[in-house]
Amino acid sequence: MNRRFAVAALSAFAVAALVGPGAALAAPPRKSAAARPAPPPAPLGDTVYVRMVTVLGPIDLALDHAHAPVTVENFVRYVDSRRFDGMTFYRAMRLAWGDQPNGLIQTGLRGIPTKVFKPIAHEPTSRTGILHKAGALSMARWAPATATADFSILLSDMPGLDADPNGTTADAQEGFAAFGHVIAGMDVVRKIWDSPLSPTAGEGALKGQMLEPPVKVITVRRMPAPPAPAAPVSAAQPPAAP
Repeated sequence: MNRRFAVAALSAFAVAALVGPGAALAAPPRKSAAARPAPPPAPLGDTVYVRMVTVLGPIDLALDHAHAPVTVENFVRYVDSRRFDGMTFYRAMRLAWGDQPNGLIQTGLRGIPTKVFKPIAHEPTSRTGILHKAGALSMARWAPATATADFSILLSDMPGLDADPNGTTADAQEGFAAFGHVIAGMDVVRKIWDSPLSPTAGEGALKGQMLEPPVKVITVRRMPAPPAPAAPVSAAQPPAAP
């Protein structure tokens, strides 16, 4: 009887050693709760507000969905999927003529083809009415209808980027697609534009326009509409004479 008890005790000890200490006291694992689906993105109104946080400060954008729906919906798709996070401003075009600063800065997913969605239809300024004024946002492209993720912010009026129905080439007739403007942070845009350039990086027209080092964009997110500016308070009127 003692032998049988000893064998049983030895078997129990072996099982405990294999499973681990305290296994007999552990509760059975609970089934994980089903993951809740992510909420759908908020619908787009006539104007979509976006904040870009760069290492030099934030830049707030107003995107004109009412007049450039294809371009804005494409841009917001990159924002909502967070594909713009970590991109860089890599170019600063500085024009030597006219009032300074004169030119633009450019950012996007250059060199990261795995993050790029398919090209979108071209929305010329002749259709949208959004002109290339200082602070405007404009899609970078090769030919019309090749724009994907890269875009520019203008530091000056650049009407040469607008569609010109009388242009001598189809490219000039189509122009570039402007789709919104900066509403806060033009001082940050200027800091990026003033950042050091590489004298050798870049090819063709881009040579001498490449930022070294590029300026990193930390996050790009939708944001609520900014509060409307308060109405100016008029001076108090003196009481009327009795």
